Amino acid sequence: MTDSAYAWFEREQRERGIDIAQVKASLNALKIETPSWGYADQGTRFQTFKKAGAARTVTEKLEDAAMVHRLTGACPNVAIHIPWDHTDDYGKLAADARSLGIGIGAVNPNLFQEDAYMLGSVTHHDPAVRRRAVEHLLECVDIARATGSDALSLWFADGTNYPGQADFRQRKGWMEESLRELYAGLDPHMRMLIEYKFFEPAFYHTDLADWGMAYNTALKLGPQAEVLVDTGHHPQGTNIEHIVAYLLDEGRLGGFHFNARKYADDDLIVGSANPYELFLIFSQIALAERDRAHPAVKRTAERIAYMIDQSHNIEAKVPAMIRSVMNVQTQYAKALLINWDALAEAQRAGDVLEAEAAVREAFEQNVTPLLQAVREEAGLPADPMQAYKASGYGARIVSARSPKAVTH
Repeated sequence: MTDSAYAWFEREQRERGIDIAQVKASLNALKIETPSWGYADQGTRFQTFKKAGAARTVTEKLEDAAMVHRLTGACPNVAIHIPWDHTDDYGKLAADARSLGIGIGAVNPNLFQEDAYMLGSVTHHDPAVRRRAVEHLLECVDIARATGSDALSLWFADGTNYPGQADFRQRKGWMEESLRELYAGLDPHMRMLIEYKFFEPAFYHTDLADWGMAYNTALKLGPQAEVLVDTGHHPQGTNIEHIVAYLLDEGRLGGFHFNARKYADDDLIVGSANPYELFLIFSQIALAERDRAHPAVKRTAERIAYMIDQSHNIEAKVPAMIRSVMNVQTQYAKALLINWDALAEAQRAGDVLEAEAAVREAFEQNVTPLLQAVREEAGLPADPMQAYKASGYGARIVSARSPKAVTH
């Protein structure tokens, strides 16, 4: 980055009435958790494509996550998925992560890959299956305790494929009963983040189909239960930023799983298909972060858990994760450049076009000089993607993780 490019940017933003020092502080505070599974081979329901250099063990996943954090400075924690990341010593896993300069983030139970869960896990008609599912959830609390994690991220594939297959209300009761037991097992500092998805893999109904169901469940459980918004888990055309604003106002927005989609699933890199949507989501968060009139809303916004959750099917894993992080930073930076005073004035005047223009003007800003300056001031590469290419890390892991390489 040239000094003149940033100087021009800073001068322009000050003329727009933007507090650049505060923008930089907010960008430095943004932390994004990466998922261990995002570094391993993944696929679709049709095929898993093997990629040279993909992580094969939880140790290799930690190494890749640490590399992403070293280059971006924004990813201090890595989420784990159980049993994908099972190990005999979770205290050692946490120590290994710390030795690499990162920590263990949210623990994600897996209640969708065993044959026993074909007809449901915590909503299965067989009490023995429900018991098995709850025991796994409680196991994940123990794992969170051992690794220093403060969050369980819960997604349930439970649902039905045909009318008459099961009793909706009965399954709702089983879900709440199971989650009450899990909630009682949480430590006081832990959070339960409840995710939802309106369809798939069940094609007739899913037991937690939308944000309202997740929110209602969280309310019944208590203040340690919050809603997790996955940006790909909505019907087409859903106004996600409205959901975000509502949950912020209610104090129940716990976290995000960032990704993107064009049609039905959520496997694309965040910000790739609809960056304006991501910007508008962040605009609601940025507004809440500066809401001194409502301190509870401000506190909710400041403790959101930001997580990447993507299936990198055809991409090289580490650069795909770096690109994801950079896309999130870009749209958050743009949201921080909204002139809130001008927007409020247009809203008070009922000037629809001026209000829309105040939002769109921020989205159209080129924030590259800003992000490069923030990174350089923090001692980070101005362009993490170029730094990754120059590092040789990709070639090293391809060599080390090839079938011919000796592993221990």
